[in-house]
Amino acid sequence: MVNTLYLPEIREMLAANDREELREFCTALHPARTAEFMEGLSATEAWEVLLAAELSTRVEIFSHFEEHFQQEILESQDRDEIAELITELAPDDRVDALADVEAAIVDELLVKIPAEERRDILRLSQYPDGTAGANMTTDFAKLGESLTVKEALDEIGKQAEDLEMIYYLYIVDDDNHLRGLVSARQLVTAMRQPNTCLRDLMKTDLVTVKALDDQEEVADTVAKLNVIAIPVVDDEHHMLGIITHDDVIDVMQEEAVKDAHQSAAVNPLEDSYLRTHLFTLSWKRGIWLSILFFCGLLTVLVLQRYQTNLEQWTWLIPFIPLVISSGGNSGNQSATLIITALGQGHISLSDWASVVWRELLMGLVLGFFLALFGMLVSLWIAPNFNGIWVIPLTLILVVISGTLTGSILPLVFKRMGLDPAIMSNPFVAGIVDILGICIYMTVALLILEPVAG
Repeated sequence: MVNTLYLPEIREMLAANDREELREFCTALHPARTAEFMEGLSATEAWEVLLAAELSTRVEIFSHFEEHFQQEILESQDRDEIAELITELAPDDRVDALADVEAAIVDELLVKIPAEERRDILRLSQYPDGTAGANMTTDFAKLGESLTVKEALDEIGKQAEDLEMIYYLYIVDDDNHLRGLVSARQLVTAMRQPNTCLRDLMKTDLVTVKALDDQEEVADTVAKLNVIAIPVVDDEHHMLGIITHDDVIDVMQEEAVKDAHQSAAVNPLEDSYLRTHLFTLSWKRGIWLSILFFCGLLTVLVLQRYQTNLEQWTWLIPFIPLVISSGGNSGNQSATLIITALGQGHISLSDWASVVWRELLMGLVLGFFLALFGMLVSLWIAPNFNGIWVIPLTLILVVISGTLTGSILPLVFKRMGLDPAIMSNPFVAGIVDILGICIYMTVALLILEPVAG
């Protein structure tokens, strides 16, 4: 939702070219809040506001704009001014900002960016999206292992202004191999012995990630270790960069949105909801709706097979939605639990037997629980004593079928190399619906047909 609180005032300041007021507006609040109040401005208006501020403030506010708005600004404003901005952005933010900009414009901008930053942009942009390399920053504190504490403090004093995070100080050898880590706290504490070598002070048992590791696995590792940052290395253990906690939060938010879409049988959106083209949105939703439609069609065909029996026992018809939903709900519960456990690393494919056994027991417990309610309803609805048992027995069997299907399918899809989150729930719903009807009518035939005969 666009925040229009300050838009008239901002436009008045722009019209009057009141640079002092614009500068005060840019510095009065946290950069994130300032960016929020600028929503609704055109790219040109927003850029004019930013030009009134110091370059460092301009960079901070710009980094909080939505990606599509950043893209509009980069593509439409003066190339020299934009190149100056990009140069000052954090390395990972630079790559993200340029990712969707037209290639011709990127080429124009790169020529105007200093050689060191240009090489850094080109290097980071080579890593595939969704990997550790694509999320890392190359701004980190790096010290030689032969430095003393006093020399290290002097070196950090020189580096600090240009670094994103200096709590962790990474120790490397002459060939840039990662050797260890010293925290800023350790370094300050060791000032009492200024001639101590970092080699004797550093921690060497570091957890690292590779540049091509999946970003979700990296985020899980950082969350599990409860660290502020994690180093990224290549196959030869050369130090490439770090992934900081703020990048991890972004990854977790991205993955959470992705999982939410997938759990509703929608292919994840690449842009925001309102900026996604209707055709694209229709395709992402329609492909799974079509699958669910054909699963529903199979349910209709199964029901048609039992049409004669349903005409004979019409009192069974109102319970069909109840039977189907009980199986589907229990199946989706199991699928969600297993998918989450797989994602968090709490279970693996080798645990399939334990998973199936637990879900079988769970199906029995939940099935008997629902059967008690089914029995009470049957006492009121069923036309004879035998008919009382149809609904309770069906509920037990259908819920067991749902929990088993919901637990097995994610494991099967994981084993096939497919994404369990996006594949499981639609198929669970379709399979359990068909199974539910078959079980319902089979139980009814076994119980009621001898009575009718």
